[in-house]
Amino acid sequence: MALRLQGKVALVTGGAMGIGRAVAEAFACEAAQVVVADINRQAGEEAVAAIRAAGGVADFVHTDVAEMPSVEAMRDFVLARHGRLDVLVCSAATYTRGEDVVHLDAATFDRVLAVNLKGVFHCCKVAVPLMRQAGGGSIINMTSSVGWHSTAPGVLAYSTSKFAVTGLTKAMAMDHLRENIRVNAIAPGPTDTPLLRASRPPDEFAAFRDAQPIGRLATPAEIAAAAVFLASDEAAFVTGVVLPVDGGQTTHI
Repeated sequence: MALRLQGKVALVTGGAMGIGRAVAEAFACEAAQVVVADINRQAGEEAVAAIRAAGGVADFVHTDVAEMPSVEAMRDFVLARHGRLDVLVCSAATYTRGEDVVHLDAATFDRVLAVNLKGVFHCCKVAVPLMRQAGGGSIINMTSSVGWHSTAPGVLAYSTSKFAVTGLTKAMAMDHLRENIRVNAIAPGPTDTPLLRASRPPDEFAAFRDAQPIGRLATPAEIAAAAVFLASDEAAFVTGVVLPVDGGQTTHI
């Protein structure tokens, strides 16, 4: 079976841990040349070392997606290293929970939107011209099951940011239909990542996990499998789609 991302250059933000790292590893296994971008330098370098040890091609670039100069430096790194960009996965995110509109402070709200929404805007802004030069490409934004179809109590900032990413994805898909630039999103259900585990005490985390319709959380690798499809030529006629990978969460009553 042919490797599905052979010859493609893929940039994965938030690629140091969780879903982003799983995506970077899956892309490398499909022969993509991967650039891992993350604000966590140590974890990013560890992710790249693991990909290389497994025989993949990967580099790390330290990036804060909330800051446009940092994103421009990331773009310059990709160009200097590879000369092109074929795939962008926007997986960098931050998470907060437990506050309603009265108790959520403005600084926290601004920070969540700066990373989760404006960070996606920044990365897409620099990626589209590179993809035009390459003759096309695939952009995959990570939204959420609480940012596509439904939401939940206590995730006001996070849910707002992810619903906005869903809208941005669909609008971009329409803007770039004739440029061979596909723009899609994945809406993961609750996924067993360090970010999710850190948001709850162990007993609450276990109860949350067991309460899922399918009886468990997603693994990052299960989300990454969907990203491989959307990045590949198999999805050449797929754009403007939000693909839920949620174990039936948004179907369950």
